[in-house]
Amino acid sequence: MPLRPEYTSDLLIDGKLVPGSGGAFDVVNPATEEVIGQASQATAADMDAAIAAARTAFDTTDWSRDHAFRARCLRQLRDALAGHFDELRELTVAEVGCPVFLTHGPQLEGPVNDLGYFADLAESYTWTVDLGEASPMGIKNHRELRSEAIGVVGAITPWNFPHQINFAKIGPALAAGCTVVLKPAPDTPWCAALVGKVIAEETDIPAGVINIVTSTDHELGAQLTADPRVDLISFTGSTATGRAVMTTAAASLKKVFLELGGKSAFLVLDDADLGSACAMAAFNVVTHAGQGCAITTRLVVPREKLAEATELTRNALAGLPAADPEKPGTICGPLISARQRDRVEEYIALAVAEGGTVETGGDRPADADRGYFVSPTLISGLDNSARVAQEEIFGPVLVILAHDGDDDAIAIANDSPYGLSGQVWGTDPDRIDRVVRGVRTGTMGINGGIWYAADVPFGGYKQSGIGREMGVAGFAEYLETKAVARPA
Repeated sequence: MPLRPEYTSDLLIDGKLVPGSGGAFDVVNPATEEVIGQASQATAADMDAAIAAARTAFDTTDWSRDHAFRARCLRQLRDALAGHFDELRELTVAEVGCPVFLTHGPQLEGPVNDLGYFADLAESYTWTVDLGEASPMGIKNHRELRSEAIGVVGAITPWNFPHQINFAKIGPALAAGCTVVLKPAPDTPWCAALVGKVIAEETDIPAGVINIVTSTDHELGAQLTADPRVDLISFTGSTATGRAVMTTAAASLKKVFLELGGKSAFLVLDDADLGSACAMAAFNVVTHAGQGCAITTRLVVPREKLAEATELTRNALAGLPAADPEKPGTICGPLISARQRDRVEEYIALAVAEGGTVETGGDRPADADRGYFVSPTLISGLDNSARVAQEEIFGPVLVILAHDGDDDAIAIANDSPYGLSGQVWGTDPDRIDRVVRGVRTGTMGINGGIWYAADVPFGGYKQSGIGREMGVAGFAEYLETKAVARPA
């Protein structure tokens, strides 16, 4: 599937590749601002058909009960997608604007390979637990617990890491025996559409088990959330939209999984290697132009080392410029859209208005006359109450803050509506462990430790979400528990 202007993707509904009944919409390369093709524009009627297909497939087939078949289908999908890595890589860089190096990890190959982990879970999971005998009210019974698929899953995903987030929902949902309607972000429809094409043409996944509906109409997400035929909504996106999802889902009391925003802290203790810590903090915040909910965007350093840390971080960011994502060595590509670039620039202006200093960046790269680029930016001179220290910016913007000891560092990290991720750097294991225990967040890295993997649950505290994705805990989100008793 070469990238060409006349390319139009199809929807996947009930096992068939079909055009959207609303026509098509443009797909834009964020690094060049060029229209590179079109994607199918679904309507409410298309979404209704997709939900109906998923409901029928769940209610009338053996998909939810045939664990071995599901595992085979997931491995088949993994292997088929691996055969398309070259075109998927080209498509992903062009549509998402992510640097090429990320497609060898969480932007493509990692999530595809993770389908094997969920296939293994479908086969190895303990679907029935024997509770033995008991005599409630003097009557001897034998009891067991059964795990069963929850039903139809509505998956609503964002644009920043489309393959990672799509497969973090599709993989465990299908492995658990659910059927799925996937509504991907309108900024990155092709990443999902090509997967739909591979499913339809190269796998034995039955018709209706997975349906993929692309559209610029955000009301389709609300339609999916409100529909009583849908048993669970798995949403990744902003906290504000997550609240709306919860409100809409409440009418039918369906289960909701939410992976939302973050404003994670990178805590540097006074015994840490300051140079290494500041270099890693800079690398983290520019990766994919800071467009990641778990990226650490607050660098919290000892007050007595603030000036030195500011200089080290400023120099590190200056060596990581925003550049063409296809260029070897690029870490910081473009933002996804002009709208997102405007948002980031507004936050930088706000930081200055609040009394902050832009130590480096804060502008558009001089050599980029096209593309939605913002130079990696370091802001100093503010405290943790500033809006740029409290609100998720979703760009390559790092705020450096001072702490007065370990307890104060923990307090600053926790002084946030979010609790998604974090880092702590130091040398004393006891102090590090105390910080890890004190910070209320779903994931923590120690001295650059990487928690991202298929078997590690991901999610957050507070307004960063509800539930966990990935790992056995993420798999269990798609299950119901049934207690069964019979006379002994």
